[in-house]
Amino acid sequence: MSTEVLLLQLFIGLSLGSIYVMMASGLSLIFGLMRVVNFAHGSFYMLGAYAFVFTLSLLGNFWICLIIGPIIVGLLGIFVEWSGIRPLYGTEEYNPLLLTLGLNYIFVDIIRILFGLGGIGSSVPEALDGMVNLGFMMFPKYRFFMIVAGAVVVILVWLFINKTNIGMVVRAGTKDNEMVQMLGINIKLVWRLIFGLGIALAALSGALIAPITGLVPEMGMFMVIEAFVVVVIGGMGSFMGSIVAGILVGEVIAITNLFFAQAGTVVIFVLMVIVLLATKAGLFGEG
Repeated sequence: MSTEVLLLQLFIGLSLGSIYVMMASGLSLIFGLMRVVNFAHGSFYMLGAYAFVFTLSLLGNFWICLIIGPIIVGLLGIFVEWSGIRPLYGTEEYNPLLLTLGLNYIFVDIIRILFGLGGIGSSVPEALDGMVNLGFMMFPKYRFFMIVAGAVVVILVWLFINKTNIGMVVRAGTKDNEMVQMLGINIKLVWRLIFGLGIALAALSGALIAPITGLVPEMGMFMVIEAFVVVVIGGMGSFMGSIVAGILVGEVIAITNLFFAQAGTVVIFVLMVIVLLATKAGLFGEG
């Protein structure tokens, strides 16, 4: 195996890792603040892809639709939190889990009805088609864009969490929600905003991957499982853990598939078991 092939796979792993980072970051933000295990996260990933492609068919502008699609799905997430999850606060912890699990199947069936059972293609925009010269190898422009986009999104979310007043409330809320409420802060409104942000991140990752994989109604089913693996490896509720674990999982899958095609998913589950046995709570978890 040549060095160029190995480097190519490593960069492919980075592009895949950027998708996992955005997916897992959304899950971690929601769980870390709200303690809600969102099993509908994969369907919002799928809805992001479909919203992107649908708006693209209407507007024809890739860049605008890449923003509009996730915003639409993020607003849907806010509505779901307000109408479905909010009434379940204070009840048994498994109730939101069951609700989001049911929503997952509902959203998939709605997309099947609207767009059919078959797949839908999505092409790479002309500006991002072809290859880019990195100096040491040629690499697909669109995958390089995925890496850059993922890095930009992570930096923006990090700045939001660490440099804004809302972010300060979020960080405090992950430690002690009751204390934040005693200070007179409407923590449930913050929950709603964070839920919408987490959903928008999932939708953006779905929109970004659409030109690579195409779209099928079930595309979020396996992705959400892999995203949960990333969250567990990184540490439940840890934003930094999601970043590190997302990149790690992307690289592991890319390198594994180089030697054993389609074995990457099995390997990341093995990796999860090893990490849990070694750390108990994930790489950045508090156990």
